Amino acid sequence: MSTFGSFRVEFSARRTLARLHEQIGAAGLAAAAAVPGLAAAVDQHSAAVRDILTFGVEGAAGVAGVVLLAGYAKGLLDRATENGWRPVVPADLTGWVRADWLTTRLLGVCALATTIDDPRYRLDDIDPLEPVAENG
Repeated sequence: MSTFGSFRVEFSARRTLARLHEQIGAAGLAAAAAVPGLAAAVDQHSAAVRDILTFGVEGAAGVAGVVLLAGYAKGLLDRATENGWRPVVPADLTGWVRADWLTTRLLGVCALATTIDDPRYRLDDIDPLEPVAENG
């Protein structure tokens, strides 16, 4: 893939993760910081996702982690949406404690996204609504 093509894919992946973080990650991770049981569940989901992407995806070593993570999240969301699932952001800590499996899994994805050290993949400098540039 060309350098520009790689940039576009990675930018799109970062934007996908930024959107997810904006929709449920920020509130959910804040709740997890306050509720040890939720934090443990998010940690378990993060570890499971990390293992899936590390050991369960053929050729993963040649793909940027942010792209793998966004692809995984998008796959979960696409399948869930097809089955009628809609994201619900609980209004309080009790709601977060009762979050469904998918919401907790997506929080695990958001938690993993915050651990990406490479500055090229930082999420805090991405506008989730900004369109991907068509030419370099």
